[in-house]
Formats: sequence, structure tokens, C-alpha cells
Amino acid sequence: MDFHDKTPLAGATLYIAKMGTYAYTDLNGAYSFENLCAGTYEIEVMHPECRTLIFPINIPETKKEDFLLEHHLEELDEVRVIGSIYSGKTNSGLENRLSEEALLQNSGNSLGDAIKGLRGVSSLNTGSNIVKPAIHGLNGSRVLVLNDGVRMQDMEWGDEHAPNVDVNAAGSVTVIKGASALQYGGDAIGGVILMEQAYLPAQDTLYGKTVLNGFSNGRGGNISTDLTKIFQDDWFIRLQGSFKRLGDQESPDYILSNTGISETASSLEFGKRTLNWGIQGRYSFYDAEIAILRASHIGNIDDLIRSINSGEPQIIRPFTYDLQNPRQDVRHHLAKISAYKRFQGLGKWSAQYDFQQNRRKEYDVRRGELNDQASLDLELTTHSVSTDFKWDAAEKIDLHTGLVGRYQENFPNPATGVRRLIPDYKRWELGAFVTGEYNLTANWSLDAGFRYDFSKIDALKYYQTTRWEERGYEDEFSDIIIEEVGSQLLTNPVFTFENFSGTSGIHYNRDNTTFLRFNYALSQRAPNPSELFSDGLHHSAARIELGDLRIKSETSHKFSASFERRLQKWGFTLEPYANFLSDFILLEPTGLEFTIRGAFPVWSYRQTNARLLGFDASAYVNWHTNWRTEHQMSLVKGKDMSQDLALINIPPVSFRNQVDFLKKEWHDFEVSFISDLVLRQNEVPPNITVFSPEQQQDVLLEINTPPPAYHLVGLSSSLDFSLGTSGRLTTSLIVNNLLNTTFRDYLNRQRFFADGMGRNIQLQIIVHY
Repeated sequence: MDFHDKTPLAGATLYIAKMGTYAYTDLNGAYSFENLCAGTYEIEVMHPECRTLIFPINIPETKKEDFLLEHHLEELDEVRVIGSIYSGKTNSGLENRLSEEALLQNSGNSLGDAIKGLRGVSSLNTGSNIVKPAIHGLNGSRVLVLNDGVRMQDMEWGDEHAPNVDVNAAGSVTVIKGASALQYGGDAIGGVILMEQAYLPAQDTLYGKTVLNGFSNGRGGNISTDLTKIFQDDWFIRLQGSFKRLGDQESPDYILSNTGISETASSLEFGKRTLNWGIQGRYSFYDAEIAILRASHIGNIDDLIRSINSGEPQIIRPFTYDLQNPRQDVRHHLAKISAYKRFQGLGKWSAQYDFQQNRRKEYDVRRGELNDQASLDLELTTHSVSTDFKWDAAEKIDLHTGLVGRYQENFPNPATGVRRLIPDYKRWELGAFVTGEYNLTANWSLDAGFRYDFSKIDALKYYQTTRWEERGYEDEFSDIIIEEVGSQLLTNPVFTFENFSGTSGIHYNRDNTTFLRFNYALSQRAPNPSELFSDGLHHSAARIELGDLRIKSETSHKFSASFERRLQKWGFTLEPYANFLSDFILLEPTGLEFTIRGAFPVWSYRQTNARLLGFDASAYVNWHTNWRTEHQMSLVKGKDMSQDLALINIPPVSFRNQVDFLKKEWHDFEVSFISDLVLRQNEVPPNITVFSPEQQQDVLLEINTPPPAYHLVGLSSSLDFSLGTSGRLTTSLIVNNLLNTTFRDYLNRQRFFADGMGRNIQLQIIVHY
């Protein structure tokens, strides 16, 4: 019988090795062995859709014995493939999964680079090394990253704060667009990125792989290796580590001075997984030192005006591997322990505790000994506890409910000699959700869910009296002032937020060839500490950021649909969506300020009502046994409805076309030509006017002027070779920007100061053993 709902399993095979005899189950799951002697036997039970199990049994006389097998393999999170169709983490939500080949090909890149080729996914860059994923035009705190079931807490609010994860540690990456997956968080207005571990086979085995990458642009590379041992009693242990080192990168015409990176990551995972229960422990460490383009930090206001308006970098130096200031130094520790228990005829209960510590240091260009002192030094510590239960015993209904509690503390090191950008704060969070799926018929299914989130933040922050009055806080927030210290005010702002999220949708599936989905998601997101409290120079962002204590939760109403056909010869997917956001929080340039460390643009947070309309499409055609083409386009339009202006940092229309040639007889030879066309973003907010001390007049600062459209061509090829009986060697050549095209990306913050990266030749060797 099935372990979950005790339905009979027809067509199962039972084998007694001691006697060499077989029995087979009928439509009612019944079987029988006859003419056995009394004694102890081992009965091996096999079923096409179940894991084979061996049951010891003592037979003193005629005996009746029932056997329970895990029939619903598709319900396990680690196995979600039916045939060649990925069934997904949600029922009616829009989602994509990165293929294993694409994940390996991007083993030398960041998470943002790895997934930005998926439809509806773009990236907000600071140069080539800091890549923040953006989903349907939204990024930062609106996009959740879950690393092996742990929600990353790594100061994701910063535009130049990339996720502190190693893509080599993931076995799969799934992108869920929007807040349709409430179990991961109600504030995922943009979407969720799930990094999960590879599936563990149920056998006593030892296996692993090593990946080597060499890059021409940056004159460096990376190495990654992992090793997994699974024991006969279902215990396992997995070790993984990687190292990356690059020097200055290059545009087609000049060196991008101070753009190198040094990155180290490692992880240890262990545990036991059985049908009935399991336990897992994991620890991972991530350490990255990232240099920031030297030309992005300017000495005075007129140099900044010239740099942005002329587009030429003010500083170009010879190539070096040195990581000089400005730069980031980020370390992230993650530890978790989790367990699950399956209850016969009910479902699966899970519980987890995880701990994270994120230490971020940002170094500015300073004089003398201060050059070695971080200008920003933050330590964020997070503890989370969660539990959930998935009831899947009924044939047509699945229910999933859970609770999560989180405590977080931020400590800014006062020894930087610089005003703290983000203050000391403590944050408490509590969330609860319930979701369900109901199968109306064999083709139609419904889903719905609800989530409640409570958060409280308690901060201690100094304000300059002039800034306090400039922001108009003296009337509204006089009650939070603790004391006056010289020209500063010590304040204790305390805020609580209660947010509600919900989702509902419908899914149609005909013969695994035609799919129709519609989803509505209501989501609310509380403001993050940056949006509330930012007050000063954000060094690696090279700008002054100002938060607002008046900011409240933003609310999203998102409607999405998809129509998909998947046939052997061809297929396509169409995904329109509309997102209506009230009290949308945005960060935009509002002026310039001159400090003792240079001239920097001022970016301020504000709230407005916004609208995002988008359309994603993809198609493939298998023209011949050896030839295949893939086509993709993404469009999103963002508008500030309150001021009738275009939203800032909305990705422009993009097209991707790919031609593949595959010849399995030639050691699985494959070659692909990729075309990426990015149009000019014509819908941008207006530029700002600033005062030029040199010209003694106001001048137009073209900080919002978009760069021209560009077209990049790429190439990739690979060959596979057998190594012994079970090993495999894969060699690949990947060339990005094959024609060495000069371009600037609208979503790259360093476009103000320099061109994008030129041709990059990547050589890759993968050894599976």
C-alpha cells in the first residue's frame, strides 16, 4: 500500500532471495507466497513508481503482512520531474528552473549572472562582479533568496550588495516570479530564488566532481570541487569548496581599473534520510573581497559632473591583481539543522533552526592610516526557527501550514570614524501561513493560500540636528528623542508592522503538452532598515542615501497568467502580468553633496503608487535531430502613477536567440551561438539640475539618461569523454561578447563612469568521478 493514503499498489513485485521465488500484486494490491517453511526471510518489494525496499519478516506459521511504500515520489521536494516536464514548486505561479548544464556552465559566475538568461529575470549590476537578481523589474528586499531552505539575511537592501552565496554549492536553482509561494515569505513581491541541494540516490556510493574555469578577461579563474558519500544505512556527508581570483577587467578600449575579485566558499552537509524520517546539518562559509571601479569615486562636484555627462572614466591604470580601495570585504556564516518525520496516512512534518552572521566592510579612498580602516563596518546576526506540516493523505487535496520566528540584530562598528549609514537595531519577526491545492479533475486544479507576518524594529540612531530639521522630523517624531549630544540627537525609533498576503490560482494540464495558469497574489512588505534609517555616505555605492522615518509597508496586487505548449518538435510559453503597487518604495537621485571624501550624488527614498506591466515569451523548435533554436523576449513597463513619471531602474526590452547544433556521435559535441539584443530604455525619469562651483551656475546632470541599445554575440561549445566505468570528462569553450562590442547597460550602476566588459573567453573542464 501507499504510505500516505494506504491506496493499493497494483503491479508490485515481491521477491524472496532465500527461496528465489516471486509474487505480484493484483489490482487490490494483494499477493501471496505459498509452501514456505517457518523461519526468517527478507522480502524485497519493488514498484515502478516507488523506491525498492527490503523488509525482514519472521514467519512462524500462516501470516498476513502489509508493506508500505513511498508512492508519491513527485511530492518530495527533491524530485519534481515527471517525464521531461518540470512540474514546479507552485501550482499556478510563474516559474523557471535553471538546467543542470546551465548551472555548471555558470560555475565561475555569480548567482545573478547564472539566472539572468531566464525569461523575466534581469540583473542590477555594480560592474561585472556585483550582480543583484531582478525579477519582473523588482530587486533587493523584494526578491528572496533561499539557500538550502534558509532565507538569506545578507543586507540585501543595498543596490551593490550581491547575494552572499556560491552557485557551485547548489544542485538546482528555481526562480518563482511573484509572491505565489507563500511558504517562503509574504514579502516576495518580486519573487523567490530557490537554491537546493542535489538529490541523493538511495544507495551506498561515493561520487563527486571538480570544475576548473579560466577567464581571459580578468586573467584569472576559479576552481570548485565537491564530494558526496552515502552509506548503506542512509547516512550521508557532503563536502564542497571553491576559490575564485580575477584581476582588473577590461572594456574593449581600456582597463577597468580596480575591478578584481577574490572569493572563497565552502560547505559541509551531513545527515540521514529515510522514508519515515530524516535529519540534516549544514554549515557554509562565504568570503569575498571585491574591488569597486576606481573611477566611480570622484574628488569634487565638477569632476563628477564631467564624468557622468562625458561618460569617460577619469582614472585608467595598468592591469593589476591588487584589490585597492574602494572595495568590499564580505563574510557570511550559515549554519542550520533540520529534521522531518512522515506520519502514515497523514503527511510530513518538518522543523528547522538556522543561524546566520553577515559581516560587511566597505573601504573608501582615504588618506594615511585611515585608508586601511573600513568606512562602513556592519555585523548582522540572525536566528530563525520554523516548523511546517504538509498533509497529503487525501487523493484530491494537499494542505501545507507552517510557522516561522526570527530575531535579528545589527551592530555597526563605531570605530570607522564615519557617521553610521545604518544604526544599531533589533528586529523581531513572526509569520504563519496555510496553503492548499485541490484537484478538481484530472486536468484542472485550484490553489489558494494566506499568510500573516508581524515585525518589530527597535533602533538607536544619531541624527545631525540640521538633517533632522531638514527632513521635517521635529514635529512628528519629537517623542523618540532620548537626548541632545552637541550638534546631534540620539533617538530611539520603534516601529511595528502587520502584513497580510494571499494567493489564489487555477492550473490546467492536458496530456503534459498544454498548460494554462492564472494566479492572483496579494503581498505586503514592511520597509527594511535602509529605507527607514539610511543617513549618510554609502561608500561602495558611491552615493549619499537618505531614508525616511515616515515610510510604511508597501502593498502589491499582481495578476499573472501563462499559456504553454510543449511538443516534441516545437513549443512556446506566453506570460503576461500586471502588478499594481501602493506605497511603493523607491530610491532615486535628488541632488549632489560635497563631503571631505569627495562629491557624491544624493539618493533619497520616497513612496508612491506604481504600476508594472510586462510580457515574457519563449519558444523552441527542434528543426532536425542535430539542430535546435531557442527564442526569448522580455518586456516590462514601470510607471510612477502618483507623479505620472517613468520608474527608475526598469529593465529595457530584451531579445535572446540561440542556435544549437548537437552531434552525440562526436562525444556529445554541442555548439551554440547566442544573440542578446537589448533595446534602449526610452522611459526613464527626468534628469536633475545641480550647481557647478566651477561654472557658478546650475547645470543638467544626466544621471538618468539611458545608454544606446546594444547587441552582444556569444558562443559556447562542449565535448564529453568517458573516464573509466563511471567517470566523465567535459570540456567547454565559452565566449561572451564575441565581437568585443562597446556597450553600456542601463541597469549597471557603473555605466555613469565606464563601458561594459569586453570579450571574455572561458575555458572549462569538468571531471565527474
